[in-house]
Amino acid sequence: MSVQERKQRERAERERLIVATARELAEQQGWDAVTTRRLAERIEYSQPVLYSHFRGKREIIGAVALQGATELAAAVRAATAAVDGPRERVAALARTYLDYAARNPAVYDAIFQLDGGLAYAQEDTPEPLKDAFSALLESLAEVAGDGVRPGLFTEVFWAALHGLATLIRARRLPPEDTERRVELLVDRLAVL
Repeated sequence: MSVQERKQRERAERERLIVATARELAEQQGWDAVTTRRLAERIEYSQPVLYSHFRGKREIIGAVALQGATELAAAVRAATAAVDGPRERVAALARTYLDYAARNPAVYDAIFQLDGGLAYAQEDTPEPLKDAFSALLESLAEVAGDGVRPGLFTEVFWAALHGLATLIRARRLPPEDTERRVELLVDRLAVL
């Protein structure tokens, strides 16, 4: 292995460590606890080393968002591939989405609530974000209904899921009714 390859590998490993540490700290204590100083202390590198990877917290949030979008897409695809039939796929998608949001609140915030410096719904939207939307579209396109653009239907269904995830987490909706909400969402919005 050349010196250059070793340096690139070490740089990539430091970057993974920074993102993993930021994610862990955010999940434990919230995003307000994630500062460059605390991250530098936890990863045992100086702040200048951290800044050589990310210009600041905003870019770190963006990196966590991209990682989370990749995970969410994989989880949705795995869940929908494990069941047969459009209704079952849409229900599995909804449950998986809500479960991901509940189990990873800081990552979910990085993807959908916080400013990570990422473009959404534009030409320069990063691939992991586009892929997460595609993972939803793959199952929702078949239930959009006649005359309804699948992408538009996916946006509306996703907005409903996001609203549920946000309201349940904020304790504005009781979590024990989540399954019934999923059933209503699937039965009332999807054309089965």
